[in-house]
Formats: sequence, structure tokens, C-alpha cells
Amino acid sequence: MESIYEYGSRAGFWRLHKLFTEANIPVTVFAVTMALQRHPEALKAMLDANWEIASHAMRWIHYQSMPIEEERAQMEASIAIHESLTGKKPAGWYTGRTSPNTLALLAERDDILYCADSYADDLPYYDKHYSKPLLMVPYTLDTNDMRFVAPQGFNSGEQFYNYLKDAFDVLYAEGDTAPKMLSVGLHCRVAGRPARAAAVARFLDYVRSHDDAWVCQRQDIARHWRATHPCNANK
Repeated sequence: MESIYEYGSRAGFWRLHKLFTEANIPVTVFAVTMALQRHPEALKAMLDANWEIASHAMRWIHYQSMPIEEERAQMEASIAIHESLTGKKPAGWYTGRTSPNTLALLAERDDILYCADSYADDLPYYDKHYSKPLLMVPYTLDTNDMRFVAPQGFNSGEQFYNYLKDAFDVLYAEGDTAPKMLSVGLHCRVAGRPARAAAVARFLDYVRSHDDAWVCQRQDIARHWRATHPCNANK
């Protein structure tokens, strides 16, 4: 299992990096802080490509039972290390394996633009259950390459491509009357495999064949949403 993860850093990352940079596609990376520390070459490549590097927490672990003060301390340390490595704090945050306290801890902060720990909508929204409204830019678990490694998931790159294309087509058509957002989740150790990367490349070509699709980073979506749909805490 460790060697599968190692494939991501040794080979998969660089294949996807080449694919996205040559196509001039904006990218948001959810980066585990300890992984950034251990892979300076990949970090430099992301910075040189002007990719958004959002935080994926200090470590890829379950936070479910972590005491709130320990999670707060880890969050603070993760953001500080992230800033020391990249030159700025992360605009976005995605823990992935949240605790009951994660979103409340993020809402306490004034230095996080958005949180992606939600799968609840096709558009951003404000979660008002905490000390102040927290802008959520939802992530996805279906248009996501992890379905290659999940039961009843994708068995071929063609299935992945067709699923992404169908999602794009539905949302693009709905865009005639209301904006919609499509997230595509990729992992270096999964989509970085040659046959799967070919499907990603075909999908990028398909998206770029549409004039009215805004391909952007998540921080761009968050800033646009805050500017055009400011939060009214009373509604």
C-alpha cells in the first residue's frame, strides 16, 4: 500500500503536472502539510505553475475522536508550516476526515477564505451554524477518481471520461438559467496512472471545446461568490 502512494509522488504527480501545465489549466491542490515538507521538488513545480495550494490538514488521518484543543493546535501548526513553505497561508481548507469540531474551528479563523468539507450542493453556500458564517465550496465524491478503487466504481478510463462528460453536460445545460459548479477530484496515485490520465486528457479537451465554461481555481470561485453573493447572516 505504501508503494501505491509512492507511485503518486514518483510518477503520477509528474504525469498530471505535465498534462495540466501543457493545457494551461488552473489547478487547486489539496496538500497535506507533511507531504509538502517531504516533497520540495513537487512543491516547487506547483508554485512555478501558479497552482492554488489549499490545505489538506497536517496529516491524512481520521480526526473524528481528536480532542478539540489538539485539533485546533494542529490546524494552527499546519497553516504556519504551509505559509513557511509556500510564502502565504492557504486560501482554502479541506480536512476530508473531519471531526465534529472541524468546521467550528475553521469558522473561528479570519485567515481561511473557504472550506471544501462539504458535498451538499452544486454551488457554494454559507454555513451559519458556527461563530460566524463559513463559506463552503463543496467538493465531490462521485466525479472523483477514487471510484477506481471503490467497490462498484470505475473499471476503465472510458467509464471515468463518460461520467465526467455527462456531469459536465447536465450542469452546462442548466447554466442557461442558473450557474453551476463541477468539481473533479484527482489523486496522483490514481488518476496519475497512464490509462486514467488519458481519460483526464480527453475530458480536458472536451471542456475546452465549450466557450462558456469557466475553468478556474477554487479560490477564484470563493472570491467571486463573496463578491457577488455576500452573506446575509439573518437569512
